[in-house]
Parts: sequence; C-alpha cells; structure tokens
Amino acid sequence: MKLLIENVSIVPMTANDESIEKGYIVIADNCIEKIGPGEAPADNYEQRLDGHNQMALPGFINTHTHAAMTLLRGYADDMPLMEWLEKKIWPLEARLTAEDIYWGTMLAIVEMIKSGTTCFADMYFYMDEVARAVEKTGIRAVLARGMIGVGPENEQALTESRELAGKWQGKANGRIKFILGPHAPYTCPPDYLRKVMELAEELNIGLHIHLAETAGEVADITRIYGKTPTAHLESLGFFEHSVLAAHCVHLTDEDIAILAKYQVGVAHNPESNMKLASGIAPVPKMLEAGIPVALGTDGASSNNNLDMLQEMRTCALLHKVNTSDPTVIPAYQALEMATVNGARALRLSSETGQIKVGMKADIILLNTAQAHLIPCYDLVANLVYAGQASDVNTVIVDGNIIMQDRVLKTIDEKEVLSQAQRICARFR
Repeated sequence: MKLLIENVSIVPMTANDESIEKGYIVIADNCIEKIGPGEAPADNYEQRLDGHNQMALPGFINTHTHAAMTLLRGYADDMPLMEWLEKKIWPLEARLTAEDIYWGTMLAIVEMIKSGTTCFADMYFYMDEVARAVEKTGIRAVLARGMIGVGPENEQALTESRELAGKWQGKANGRIKFILGPHAPYTCPPDYLRKVMELAEELNIGLHIHLAETAGEVADITRIYGKTPTAHLESLGFFEHSVLAAHCVHLTDEDIAILAKYQVGVAHNPESNMKLASGIAPVPKMLEAGIPVALGTDGASSNNNLDMLQEMRTCALLHKVNTSDPTVIPAYQALEMATVNGARALRLSSETGQIKVGMKADIILLNTAQAHLIPCYDLVANLVYAGQASDVNTVIVDGNIIMQDRVLKTIDEKEVLSQAQRICARFR
C-alpha cells in the first residue's frame, strides 16, 4: 500500500537546517519511500493525508517506562524514592494480576499514542501481557521482564526472560524486541548479574537497568563494593553488552567517561527525578562526552503522566536553570533527545528516529493552527517550548495509521478507560 502525506511542514531530524516548509512524504508498506519539498510525484496512492497546517516529525521514543504503573498514578505522591517503593509501590504491585497488567499497559499506550509516542522501552512483570498489548495496538516497543536478584523469584525471572525472548522477539512485523531487565545494582548482586550477562550473550540481546538514581544508592554500592555503581558494573563486564541505563543522576566525571567509552544509552527522566527529589542528572556533560542521552517518563506513578512533549520542555528548562546558562539544551537538541537519541539508546537507529528514505514509517502529525503555536518563527522552538499533547493529530507506526484526527484506530478507548477504573476500584 502507498500512503501520501502532502502539503505538510516536515522536521525530519536529519539535521537542524533540513526542515521543509511545505513538502510530501511517500510511505510504501511500512517504510518511507520518498520525501521532498513541493508537490509529490504522480503515482497511484491508495491513501492521501492532507498536511495543511500540520507538521510532520518522527514519533517520540520513550526510553524508560513501567507502563502498567498507570494503574498507580496518584496512589503514592510526595515521598522519597525508597520509602515510596518499599511502603507503597512494591506492596501494591504484589497484588497486581496478569489481567491488571494488560489493561494498565493498554491505558499507558492510549496515553502515549495520543501524545505522539510511537515507541517505548518498558521494564515490568507479566510481560506476556505487555507484549500482547503492544501487538494489538500497533505501537513499537523494546520490552524487558524486571529481574530482582535478591528475591525468591530470581531464577524464575531468568527462565521467564528466556521464554519471553524466544516467544516474542521480532514479532508484530518486528515491532517487538525483547531485552533483559536486571532492576539495579542494589537489587542484583554480582553473581546474579553474571547469570544475566551470560543469558544476554546466549540470546544476543541487550540489557536495561536502573543506574545511579539516588545519592543513597551510590553511597551504599560504594560502601559494599568500593566503587561507584557505574564503575562497579564496568568491573563486572556489564557494559561489554548493549546497555540502556535509566536515570544516571549521580555520576562522577570518571563515570561519565565509562558510559562514553561503551556508548551506553542513557534514559534521562527529568520529571520523575524531580518529583522524587532524586537529583539532576549531568545531562549537558554526558551529551558533551558523546553519550546517547535520550528521554523517558518513568512510570506514571512517579511522573505522573507519559507526555514526552512535556518531558522535552522540562528537560530543556531544568538544565538551563541548573547551569545558569540559557544556551544549554537548545530546542533542537531537546527534540533530538526525544527522537534520534532515543533510537540510538535503544539500538534502533537503522529503523526509526528520523524521517529518512528507507526508515520505518513512524511519523506523527501535529496541528499547528493553534493559538499557543501562533506566530511561528521557528517550528522546533514552537514545538518544544509551546507544544501540547493535544496538538498531536495523527500517528503512524510501521506505516499504519493508528490514530487519525485524534481518533484511535486500533484501540477501543472507552473500554480501556472502563477496565482501568474497574481495576483501580479494587485498590480503594
């Protein structure tokens, strides 16, 4: 099938000066076949989308979520991280069923699609249900079964991860990828991490881990192992694998050099880190070192939404005020973190993150005929500093339109909302 998007402003994210004021995008099957300024070449297009008063850009890539935690949104607010986890989140998570995880993930996907996210990285449990939700809805995902090395289910987590990777890797026309999810250095002792790394090598897949999220974590790991969490993982050979590290808030210059050496993908979660008072990650330093720093929302219980437009703006403003430098994280770089760098961090650069011939057609259209987006002197600056989730009009993933004119095509939104409310009534 050939789909034409015409008469549209295009921000391809291939370079800062390569935006097209009025042009076209041709999608053949699931890939971008042509892109250019002006009128599209004549052809037999099965479907046309008029992009008048709209801008096209790559879909946002949320590199760190716990999707089904939408069910815990607002359940435990205004608490420090470990108290929040140990007294509120972990006890309630122990009551979640596989069905709960399915509907919680569906709720997250509704929210993500409607705010322009086309790909997300998830770490949680009952991941069969998460994969089912991804397959049904048409979104793209990199999934990891969370693994706790100090609990009674540590071996079960390894077994389940092996089975999940065998069952789901490459499914849904390649939209689903599985990696391993050791939770953190403080919940996964060295012997357990070695088992995880052996499995990663056997299956030839990557790793997703929480790293250096709080000052307390860094102090504890340093006391136990004589090294920072980052240096500790390096000493175990952890970074010899493809690694996505979430948070990376408390890093030394030596830690940054280690992450740069191994090109570790970093998922920066500014709003979650701010809300839990975990600290401010040294993002400008990491970017300067060449680390692929991307953006994530974390779970909706510590954010409390999955809105990547909001995350971009928060990121840009936070680091400006933290460094007292208004030139830090300019608008285009913030948008790169939400698109290009997200693809790099997830090792998907050959597939998504840019509007470029040969790439998968993961594209969003935003309505620019909005009071808060007029006048427009700079498309990207308008998007980053003034854009809203409700501006997202159409979402295309893998060449398929999964939302058009803000109507979801693959999801019964009313059913999802009803099921989520039914489940949460049980928690009350």
